[in-house]
Amino acid sequence: QVQLLESGGGSVQTGGSLRLSCSASGNIYSYSCVGWFRQAPGKEREGVAAIYTRAGGGTTYADSVKGRFTISRDNAGNPVYLQMNSLKPEDSAMYYCAAGGPYCTLYRDYYNFWGQGTQVTVSS
Repeated sequence: QVQLLESGGGSVQTGGSLRLSCSASGNIYSYSCVGWFRQAPGKEREGVAAIYTRAGGGTTYADSVKGRFTISRDNAGNPVYLQMNSLKPEDSAMYYCAAGGPYCTLYRDYYNFWGQGTQVTVSS
């Protein structure tokens, strides 16, 4: 069991960048995967990116962010980062990190523990 805390959100113009952080208290290695999700007002929560907590696994990205967003972690698996470049207004949402497994996917049912979110707003 872990507790997750997101930070790094803010307001930027189209084309700008933000770096989100997900810090975990507890043993992150109890879970196979950490993922980033986002939810805009009136929309369902969608997966953005995911990474295995241990070395050797791959990463997964939503098609809408490939080439613009990068998920990474430190050598201990904590914290996990989401570098967001070339931001667009459609990226505006509350961003959440989550821990779960055993599959490192963008499907929210595989995640057990969630942070409270950090707001990202991109203006045109």
